[in-house]
Amino acid sequence: MQSAPVQAVVFDIGRVLVQWSIRALYEKLIADPAQLDWFLAHVVSEQWHSQHDAGIPFAEMIAARSAEFPEQRALIEAYATRWLETLPGPVAGTHALVEQLAARGVPLYAITNFGADSWAMFRPTFPILDHFRVIVVSAHERLTKPDPAIYALAAERFGYAPAEMLFIDDSAANIASAKACGWQTHHFADAETLAGELQARGLIEG
Repeated sequence: MQSAPVQAVVFDIGRVLVQWSIRALYEKLIADPAQLDWFLAHVVSEQWHSQHDAGIPFAEMIAARSAEFPEQRALIEAYATRWLETLPGPVAGTHALVEQLAARGVPLYAITNFGADSWAMFRPTFPILDHFRVIVVSAHERLTKPDPAIYALAAERFGYAPAEMLFIDDSAANIASAKACGWQTHHFADAETLAGELQARGLIEG
């Protein structure tokens, strides 16, 4: 069955528009590779960070983790003060695609798992997001992908039926949930593959 024409394009942000790596910060602070690997697995891990995306403030997270690992307190506290260093730079090629879509008048939106504290630090540093009409931030809504409720909220907020939107995300779980909610989807791997899909759908020129 042929997909309906796409009326709007919805991006994830982390690992689609901007690189994210906790290691990028802590490799500056922990010289021993084995200690670094242990720290990222057991202390400041992506799993631990996920509560921030769900709405828990840095201060609360860091106080609790520092109580659990008091000898690591200084390193844990660095996560809040130096969090922007976990973003090494833009994802190659995707900003050009956003610019092309915007130039053609394609409505752009985003759904992102992002904490409130980190979003407040990050958003002013990333002007490509000025092209986006509405951005649904998980911590603000107390909903995170892949919960179907965040897709329902986003569709209502964006003003399009799910089947009219193309959702782009690097997470297989997020893509599967969006697809189950009726969205058109693209599982992001790299900008070249995404460009091919956008061209095939007539959203950008080849």
